[in-house]
Amino acid sequence: MVTAKSLVKTFGKKKEILAVDHVSFAVNKAEIFGLIGPDGAGKTTIFRMLTTLLLPDSGTAFVEGFDVVKDYKQIRNTVGYMPGRFSLYQDLTVEENLNFFATVFGTTLKENYDVIEEIYVQLEPFKNRRAGKLSGGMKQKLALCCALIHKPTVLFLDEPTTGVDPVSRKEFWEMLKRLKTQNITILVSTPYMDEASLCDRIALMQNGKIMSIDTPQKVISSYPYFLFGVKGNKMSALLKALSKYPKAKASYAFGEYAHVAIDQSKPGTQNQNQIEMDLKNFLINARLENIEVKIIQATIEDCFIELMK
Repeated sequence: MVTAKSLVKTFGKKKEILAVDHVSFAVNKAEIFGLIGPDGAGKTTIFRMLTTLLLPDSGTAFVEGFDVVKDYKQIRNTVGYMPGRFSLYQDLTVEENLNFFATVFGTTLKENYDVIEEIYVQLEPFKNRRAGKLSGGMKQKLALCCALIHKPTVLFLDEPTTGVDPVSRKEFWEMLKRLKTQNITILVSTPYMDEASLCDRIALMQNGKIMSIDTPQKVISSYPYFLFGVKGNKMSALLKALSKYPKAKASYAFGEYAHVAIDQSKPGTQNQNQIEMDLKNFLINARLENIEVKIIQATIEDCFIELMK
């Protein structure tokens, strides 16, 4: 449904800013594909090229077989795009925004109501409220309805849950799963690592490059180290001590715990339980108090940190 091959995009008068660096990937039909990475990773620029809003400097891309450069009119009629920033008309009501976008695409709210019905029923009590007066979660639902009103086959969602409360984020992803059952291919970008597990496949991005593409579970299973969660009275003192632990491959703060990676491939490496005891004794000898050490499963974020190295 979507393919990109060696996409490159630069910005600046001298093209000195490399935003997208030879990016290649393919997205299957009715798949939720996630571009995962921090701000500045190149996610939005990729989406803008795929939706024909920006021209690539080099490389090729196709959406449903249409070339993003030559066939931009066909692509604009077949895709839905929800930008990261709320970009609907703030002075128009919910219903007026929907009717306007339906008219732009030569359709009507009534004709395609079945596509947005499940989402719109939550908006209907506020249909006469101006878009600018909606809550963050309701703005999100309205933007999604407007992106779906013309029955797109491919949906691009650029950081759709940024700034939205956790409950609305959960509801939004449940809506995406239901849209997938309607054979809609969904590309979503997000800086939230916890949302990566909700995608069928993910591409981890940093500095305009894709570091890894796979299913979330395979990304996690490829993590090469033993991983431990360590807790103590003072995080700063704990991290300082861990930086001196000779067996640590990496250590960093992760919420209330510090995560410590131990290279399991080195000759003579002990098993996990022995390492746990050795690590705890090391920290006690460093005069740290209330030490808690436990073996943990790597997350997407742990994998991302490792790939960044």
